[in-house]
Amino acid sequence: MSLTWLDRNEYPFAPNWLDVEAGRLHYVDEGKGDPIVMIHGQPTWSFMYRKLVQDLCGDYRCVAPDLIGFGLSDKPPDWSYRVEAHGENLRRLIQQLGLKRITLVVHDWGGPIGMSYAVDHPDNIERIVFLNTWMWSFEGELWARAFSAIVGGALGRWLNRRHNLFARVFMKGAIADRAHWEQISRNYVEQFAGPEERVGCAAFPGQVYGASPWLAEIWRKQPGLARKPVLFVWGMKDPAFREPILQRLRAAFPDHRLVRQQNIGHYVAEEMGHELSPLIRSFLNETTG
Repeated sequence: MSLTWLDRNEYPFAPNWLDVEAGRLHYVDEGKGDPIVMIHGQPTWSFMYRKLVQDLCGDYRCVAPDLIGFGLSDKPPDWSYRVEAHGENLRRLIQQLGLKRITLVVHDWGGPIGMSYAVDHPDNIERIVFLNTWMWSFEGELWARAFSAIVGGALGRWLNRRHNLFARVFMKGAIADRAHWEQISRNYVEQFAGPEERVGCAAFPGQVYGASPWLAEIWRKQPGLARKPVLFVWGMKDPAFREPILQRLRAAFPDHRLVRQQNIGHYVAEEMGHELSPLIRSFLNETTG
């Protein structure tokens, strides 16, 4: 894979690899101490968490995988790209690395993928940081059915594969500071070199509705995590993850801290950069028993 598009000054980490069914899964693994596992969503990769890794790896072990189909991981054209399979890859990575007492940091699709591990291994989760995400089924909601049918349908998949729709249009539109987007966009857009490398990105929209049974099962098991300490850092200029989603998550986790970011859009870790690190560090210090 040619990486001429990658800004190594921004992303100076040594590569690590895990062999999974779909190929090689890339992950960042920096620092020592209690692990912080950072799970990205659509259409990002571990690059989004680079500032957190740089700021926290002096005291914690920071692990940030690239989902298959994203970032530096393999992008096979014939894999299923089901969210369940992404969840299984995460479980294998955590098991392979022997991670214990995990703090999860989850965003976008990283929420359900990360929480699919958490609800089945609650004793291995110490705390959770939610960044504009969710963890339940949207079955019965017309907007979700329409989104999956249109953006996840034949036309949407074609637009994603031929024109890199999510990286070029949707991500750009969900970042509040357009000047910031122009500075870093190449690291997201050019991870998908051609149509054959965009299959994973094109697969996610259809699963907003299509993965409803899997998502519903995660939410059914959520009460097993209800006592975990939680931090919400929420971008209030997010065009998709609005107040009702935040309030539903807050109600599920009574022991939580909430920091609203009024001028931040959907991609909280990318947009806040180093400003997110002290919020997470303070939360970690407050909840260390």
